[in-house]
Amino acid sequence: MKYIVILGDGMADEPLEALKGSTPLACARTPMMDQLAKVSEVGMVKTIPDGMKPGSDTANLSVLGYDPKQYYTGRSPLEALSIGVPMKDTDIALRCNVVTISEEDVPFEEQTIIDHSAGEIPTEEADQLIQAVKEVFQDETYQFYTGTSYRHLLIWNGGKVLDLTAPHDVLGQVIGPHLPEDPKLREMMVKSYDILNRHPVNLKRAAEGKRKANCLWFWGAGTKPILTSFYEKTGKKGAMVSAVDLLKGIATGAQMKVIEVPGADGSLHTNYKGKAMAGVNAVLKEGCDFAYIHLEAPDEMGHQGSIPDKITAIENLDRRIIRIVKEQMDQSGEDYRLLILPDHPTPIRCRTHTSDPVPYMLYDSTKTVEGPEAYNEKTAAEGGIFLPEGPMLMEKLFA
Repeated sequence: MKYIVILGDGMADEPLEALKGSTPLACARTPMMDQLAKVSEVGMVKTIPDGMKPGSDTANLSVLGYDPKQYYTGRSPLEALSIGVPMKDTDIALRCNVVTISEEDVPFEEQTIIDHSAGEIPTEEADQLIQAVKEVFQDETYQFYTGTSYRHLLIWNGGKVLDLTAPHDVLGQVIGPHLPEDPKLREMMVKSYDILNRHPVNLKRAAEGKRKANCLWFWGAGTKPILTSFYEKTGKKGAMVSAVDLLKGIATGAQMKVIEVPGADGSLHTNYKGKAMAGVNAVLKEGCDFAYIHLEAPDEMGHQGSIPDKITAIENLDRRIIRIVKEQMDQSGEDYRLLILPDHPTPIRCRTHTSDPVPYMLYDSTKTVEGPEAYNEKTAAEGGIFLPEGPMLMEKLFA
């Protein structure tokens, strides 16, 4: 038996007036998911433990079978694992976004955050901005590392874990109330605006009608992570297919195989087919029992507040990943189980994550069950199956 998880990050949503009371998932054309739903177990699962902030970090740990209350030490330390940054016990890792803030003629604290992703800036451009920041701020205490797109890393030697605001939680808001209380972090954010706003990379982006990456934003602080290996926990050899450092970092910490896919960038225009085939090849040709295929695009479109683009991302997941995976696995003749779900909702209403339960669908090629006519939040809730803890999914998948 082979096992594949296909995760549409942030795919779940809430009923929207603009969609006549439906969700993007329900409105999207998803013939493959709906076909599978008819012969699959479809239910709801709570991936975010009570009392923990909703995020892709806690939620994906949960889906992978790692109880966040036991294993979570912060988001950025997991990303540090992916980037290959060795953390000392005295280090604190922080996510360092390059974001877009307004350019109004007001004090820095009165500017507004426009975009947490700076228009999904390419890594090559973002790296030039991080290098400019390093020239001014880097020393033995504060060290900067380039990640992917807008997602970068600060290691604070001898630092402390602070309660910092995620930029996607305060889009469209004045930034002053959400700046760090720590004076050095705050100073670096203020000065980064002066460094980045007139940087040649950003002047070129503005001339092309793109959003500037004109400020640093620190959040997601945490300590060095310690994860039990996925093989020790499950007895399965696992592989991760993802464009984002967070998921690759979780996989690295869990001693799973991390598969790099050319052109996979976490955007709406990622290499869908490449990701699908990477997951299939992992279980059919590379000795793995389990593959986790993660798609970032639905989450990004939720943060952008774009209903059409979120629907497109979901349709791409269905047509360009799920369809390919099912066809390839069926042709192989291997028995397999396929688990499809979001990690958390990213509702268009609030443009950030919520802790609400999400719909899951579990398909087994060796048997069929009577499922609903379609896969979405409403049909999953109406089915009456509810898992109160995310790690129960892995137990169910491997049962």
